Amino acid sequence: MAGADQKHLFINNEWRPSASGKTMEVVNPATEEICAIVASGDTADLDAAVLAARGALNGPWGQMSARERGRLVRKLGERLMERADEVARLETLHNGKPIMESRHIEIPAAAECFEYYGGWSDKVMGETIPVKGNYLNYTLREPLGVCAAIVPWNFPLLIAVWKIAPALACGNTIIVKPASQTPLTALALGEIAIEVGLPPGVLNILTGPGAKLGQAIVEHPGIDKIAFTGDTSTGKSIMKGAADTLKKITLELGGKSPNIVLSDADIESAVRGVTIGIFYGKGEVCAAGSRLLVDKSIKNEFIDKLAARAKKMVAGDPMDPKTRFGALSSRKQMETVLRYVASGKQEGATLVAGGERTDIGTGKGFFVQPTVFADVTPEMTISREEIFGPVLTAIEFADLDEAIARANDTPYGLAAGVWTKDIKKAHYVARKLQAGTVWINTYNVYDTATPFGGYKQSGFGREMSAHALEHYTQIKSVWVDLNM
Repeated sequence: MAGADQKHLFINNEWRPSASGKTMEVVNPATEEICAIVASGDTADLDAAVLAARGALNGPWGQMSARERGRLVRKLGERLMERADEVARLETLHNGKPIMESRHIEIPAAAECFEYYGGWSDKVMGETIPVKGNYLNYTLREPLGVCAAIVPWNFPLLIAVWKIAPALACGNTIIVKPASQTPLTALALGEIAIEVGLPPGVLNILTGPGAKLGQAIVEHPGIDKIAFTGDTSTGKSIMKGAADTLKKITLELGGKSPNIVLSDADIESAVRGVTIGIFYGKGEVCAAGSRLLVDKSIKNEFIDKLAARAKKMVAGDPMDPKTRFGALSSRKQMETVLRYVASGKQEGATLVAGGERTDIGTGKGFFVQPTVFADVTPEMTISREEIFGPVLTAIEFADLDEAIARANDTPYGLAAGVWTKDIKKAHYVARKLQAGTVWINTYNVYDTATPFGGYKQSGFGREMSAHALEHYTQIKSVWVDLNM
């Protein structure tokens, strides 16, 4: 604990200890050492944040022009990139992902999200509607009010920004609750908010346990909307809890995404794509292509190549720019992944790569080898439940209809991939798959301008793109009598 940074709550552009004085430890998953101590907020702190957020709505933020608001949102992204090295280090420190991913993919993507939505601020507008009678009818698209973002630990800053940027662009204020394991980059964003001149109360950041602080957010009558990313069971609880105050909610939940390789696919490209689909971010990705569906005519060749590739991926120090595979984000998640590996073995799947805890020569850290199971059947636990780790399950199919049926045989519907040289077949499969995103001959490609979200129990609502603006505004219809 010696030397660990002490972090406070960010409320009304002020750094405050929690009202209770309680704190939480943040652990570096690559070393198992405490890297920071943060405030553990509760209902009293939430009340203060809601009061500050409401005050900003009724004060300088609510009175600011849309164009000026957009300018500040863009400045958040510009300043984030100026501090990219520092913020990326924090992201890797508390999450365990390779610094290459933090610095060159996720921080730039977060900055781009601010830039994109900053440009939308003065383009969120209503319309005039031709109605019967001598009336003028027009609509206003107005902010919802005080929003809350409950953010997971796998992409701590990026997923927070997916919620913060459109909320602010539309004129809302926001309270962010990062995951207990990964609060450091959200708190860094509080520093950036002050640096760019964001008015007090517009952005508030509360660290604390999800079971207590998260539940208080769900129940608080002063919060108008919740944007949540996390597991499906928690999303269901939020829906139930939000009913009492009729909060608006958007949910981006779990996934068990299929990656389908047809017999005519480019094998080498598909092997690379399937590898990226499951092992990027250590598999701690909602849209991870965790179910490989492979045509039985190429199954053996494909799995042999895939297993060989997985075995070459070696865990490394996440702070080393050369590392491409880091530590799982917590001991709890590592133990969960290893339980699923044991389940796969017990239920009869064939382990062809990985499956063990590993380290980087220090004897420390929550590292698990990239893992591939073959001979998996659809009813196995590892085939049906979200593992959220570097574990791929390979399932064979006989024909296209069976591939589609097996791909859709899941309560989830976040993403899917298909690999084929036949473009007609690719578009046919894309139409049939029950998923919010379908990648053809690629995987894990994102852009702020395109929507992301799920079908079925992977949630509802969309993040990124113009479609996200719909979830942070409400429409008012105005009638004017023009009769003389």
